[in-house]
Amino acid sequence: MGLLHSAAALAQVNLTAETTGPGGSTYLATSHLAEVAGTAGIANIQLSDGQTLTNAVQNVAEGKTDIASTPHILPFLMQRGVGPFGALGAEEGAALAGNLRAIYPYTLGVFFLYAYDAKGIEGWNGLEGKKIFNGPPRGGALANARAMIQIVTGLKDGEGYEGVQANWGQSTAIISGGEPDAVILPELFPSARISTLGASGRLTAWSLPQDIYDSEAMQKYSRAPGSAPFETPVAELAAILGENWTFVSENNNFRAIATIGGDVVHKDMDEDLVYQLVTAYIAALDALKAKAPFGETVNYDNPALGMCGANPVKYHKGATRAWEDAGYAIPACAKDG
Repeated sequence: MGLLHSAAALAQVNLTAETTGPGGSTYLATSHLAEVAGTAGIANIQLSDGQTLTNAVQNVAEGKTDIASTPHILPFLMQRGVGPFGALGAEEGAALAGNLRAIYPYTLGVFFLYAYDAKGIEGWNGLEGKKIFNGPPRGGALANARAMIQIVTGLKDGEGYEGVQANWGQSTAIISGGEPDAVILPELFPSARISTLGASGRLTAWSLPQDIYDSEAMQKYSRAPGSAPFETPVAELAAILGENWTFVSENNNFRAIATIGGDVVHKDMDEDLVYQLVTAYIAALDALKAKAPFGETVNYDNPALGMCGANPVKYHKGATRAWEDAGYAIPACAKDG
């Protein structure tokens, strides 16, 4: 691993990185960094994909991995020693979260409810007693999906419904195989999973009910670290996802909650190394966006995304310098020191 390296030895740096499986904005960003860093002779990044991000972000905080993808909710939970980091406790969790520094942002996906029409699901009101695929066995996606279902329906995983969990790489096969009755996952428009599922049958997606979306509980949740409100015209989604998808909404807009985050490094990573990595990444943003149909929609070029407030992670000094040198504004509350 290579946290501490001098600028003079940058071309010989070997780094490790952990991210999700291919097909989403998270993997695309980290794999893009690995590509541009290698091409520019800055660093060789050994990328491990298909990882559970709860473990990945803790590995960076503990100095075991150099770079990890994370929704902002995970450092927030780590800092408090709760949720998937409950075994750490508040003191150790806060210490570890204090080791994390951001380098660039993205939207991981948009959480919404969907199901194959053959399952006969009647939307949010029809989930009681059903099997719902809600993410990997451990991580931010699972926590977010459970929270959304509980806010909308009052149902808890294991009580009001049966949660089905599996690693990201298994998700498409499990959903298309028919085991779950319904799904709530962070999706992109379009993504490989959504496109594959749509090709194998007709599906319906349900918008958050307007009164729930506007409620104090959902508005508070949507502005918590790692989340943001999402609203887009139904017609646009229908045009993107195709005729096998039906969208149910009370009006012409589809409402959901987005998960936001970015890649993080250890605070002790060499500042010049981070500067060169992020500078190369920013210089190739147009190429990054062009690599996927969702590239323009996931905030790769919005370094203020989800920063400040209750989010404990600030930008690494090298990353701040790279973004600002490229003409982007970094909020003062998002800067380290």
